[in-house]
Amino acid sequence: MIDIGVNFHSSQLKGLAPELLARAAAAGVTHILATGTSLHASELALAFAGSHERVWATAGVHPHDAKHWDAASIAAFEAMWADERVVAVGECGLDYNRMFSPMHEQRAAFEAQIAAAVRTGKPLFLHCRDAFDDFAAMLRDAAAAGAHGVVHCFTDGAAEAEAFLALGFDIGITGWVTDATRGSALRDALRVIPADRLHLETDAPYLRPKNAGKTRPYNEPALLPFVARAVAELKGMDAAALSAQATANSRRLFKLPE
Repeated sequence: MIDIGVNFHSSQLKGLAPELLARAAAAGVTHILATGTSLHASELALAFAGSHERVWATAGVHPHDAKHWDAASIAAFEAMWADERVVAVGECGLDYNRMFSPMHEQRAAFEAQIAAAVRTGKPLFLHCRDAFDDFAAMLRDAAAAGAHGVVHCFTDGAAEAEAFLALGFDIGITGWVTDATRGSALRDALRVIPADRLHLETDAPYLRPKNAGKTRPYNEPALLPFVARAVAELKGMDAAALSAQATANSRRLFKLPE
């Protein structure tokens, strides 16, 4: 299995890499993408990927950090995007929920990262929260320019999923799907998301699957099978078949080796 999103740089996972990777491998999670959400986090993700054979990195600026996007960071990101261990541009997008960065700065950083993805041919690792109209409009222009990628940690409903799929973007599913209350829209959206267009992720240490029971206080890649089981059940599929399909999807999108 492939976990397409883990925040190894987070305070909750700091210093736990050896045991996290060991438990992930034991659970059948053999490939992991370390998520870059800022310049510093992207540098950490790339360094981590360079030290672990089955870890790759994304590099980009999350909308929360968009206010720090500047010429100096662009130069640093250009070098990272050229690295073969960086398999996606992002996490990038728009977030109008907490507004840690102003809208115009979020859009400017997102536009620049879209351009980088088109230029490099690498997929976008996307984030959208409470910003669907602007986000979809920018993705339409991106798709027309040749951009592709995945809407990471998708939590919206069927209409939004269909809009992204129609533009050619895949959908990333987290443990949010195991929450029958907060995840009801996502659970409904799975009926319109084809199995060959979805990806599995933990977004660790966040969004711990509700069906995983109580072990550690944080989410981790070893819990990805619980996300797979929930998705398979909702789609009326065998969990092994669903996991195999999602793995093939992620390997294709991110150009990961066997």
